[in-house]
Amino acid sequence: MGDLYKITNDKIEPNALHDVVLENSDGAVASFAGVVRDNTRGRATQYLEYDVYMEMAEKEMRAIGDEIKSRWEVDAVAIIHGHGRVEIGDISVLVAVSSPHRKAALEACHYAIDRLKETVPIWKKEVWTDGEAWIDGDPSSSPPEAMVE
Repeated sequence: MGDLYKITNDKIEPNALHDVVLENSDGAVASFAGVVRDNTRGRATQYLEYDVYMEMAEKEMRAIGDEIKSRWEVDAVAIIHGHGRVEIGDISVLVAVSSPHRKAALEACHYAIDRLKETVPIWKKEVWTDGEAWIDGDPSSSPPEAMVE
């Protein structure tokens, strides 16, 4: 039990982190699963492909965990991110945070996924039925023109 920061080529299972972060003193485990959807801004998606700067990614994820532990009363933080091809319906990123209380776990989990998108060197290519493009940043927080084709 404890912290875990991992990049994987394996399929990420929904409950992969629950038992990793859970301590007997915890009253909450908050998790977030980023799932590959079948469309982006009206374009039919076939799959996603992730490229990762491996040596830096896990180091940056650990830094996010350390930052969270300095800001909230949490017991453990775990983050797994996919690498390579990820299919529709599969989990591309999974975050879990355990804490004695739900508020800290929920806030820290939200913070973790936002920071991951900002700081961890992971790049996403969207493969559509009519083309493909590496996506700059998080398209859900940007106007459509931020997508690079």
